Amino acid sequence: MTELNRRRFLQVTAAGAVATSVLGTSALTPKTAQAATTYTWISPRGTIEVLDDYPYWVAKEMGYFGNIDTRLEPGPSDGTATVKFVALGQADMGYPSPGVFSFALENELDLVSVFNMGARDVFDFAFRPGEGFTDLRQMEGKTVLLGSAAWQSIADPIFAAAGADVTKIKYIEAGWPQWGTILANGEGDAALAWEGLRADWEGKGLKFEYWLGVDQSVFPANSFVVKRSDTQDPEKRKILGQYLRGWAMGLEFGEHDPRAATDIVFKSLPIVKSNLGADLGTESMLQLANVFRGNMDERQGWGYHDWGSWKAYFKTIRRIGQLKRDVNVGKVISNDFIGAANDFDVNKVMADAKGYTLSADLAKVDVDKIKGRFYANVVK
Repeated sequence: MTELNRRRFLQVTAAGAVATSVLGTSALTPKTAQAATTYTWISPRGTIEVLDDYPYWVAKEMGYFGNIDTRLEPGPSDGTATVKFVALGQADMGYPSPGVFSFALENELDLVSVFNMGARDVFDFAFRPGEGFTDLRQMEGKTVLLGSAAWQSIADPIFAAAGADVTKIKYIEAGWPQWGTILANGEGDAALAWEGLRADWEGKGLKFEYWLGVDQSVFPANSFVVKRSDTQDPEKRKILGQYLRGWAMGLEFGEHDPRAATDIVFKSLPIVKSNLGADLGTESMLQLANVFRGNMDERQGWGYHDWGSWKAYFKTIRRIGQLKRDVNVGKVISNDFIGAANDFDVNKVMADAKGYTLSADLAKVDVDKIKGRFYANVVK
């Protein structure tokens, strides 16, 4: 495990690391070798074998992407790869956290966020049972385990917003995917986690209590980013709107039958079913859907960026030095594609979801019971 200090973190996110990391070993093939019609999305995680991307699998299964050939790729273990690959044209779209997006902006990668998947903060902090805090200021002097050094850019702003002095919080890069196991085994004081992962860890026998960002943080969560030039090219704009519509329809489908969305992921990724089973798989999906939905009465459709939330975020990271220059939020956050993304027949999607034939094990899942235990392992 590697202990992180402020100097090391700055080295990890230095502009010079972009070429080195991207030109290293990767599961992605160069974009020049792909069909021109293939649209490639790269995960911020080292795996896609999770429920997190259920709207994609739903859209692919139900034909919501239309004639676009799509690929969903896991990112390398470097937490900033999702923006680096997009910037260098090795992927069409990335899915960074706001912290990793800030890395891209700090290093002048000309990217724009076009679809805010996470209306609420998806990130949590996990603690061993009986050792958690409701007041994150108590984390001063404590140690947080991370799967990647880049995740410090996620944790620092949350701590700062809670009033903690981030210079007094220690970080250890414990590595993907074992950082949660290391916490359970007695190392560190907390670990960065997120909704959906809570159920996944439960399925792996990792028992924690959590501070939940979805309830405690005012920040947004991960969003879809593309090269600015893609938003200015008429043909690429058309494809982008169609592609985002597929994701929005997948989100809508999940609202009407979360078990059906979970079932589709299981069919696409059998290992997820093996790891979680029907009950915890549906719970993971529901945790994520809660984040993705947010308060739809205050949003102008799926993917809509809340300006207040993003401005608060950029103000906080500027204050703590994570961003060393002022950023015009209106130039790096765009709601221009939200209309196109949400231009679909909601009733048809509802009918698709209600008409989906569930597998026997998913049909037995009690969604209301799952929602009733959402807060069973939350720090009191």
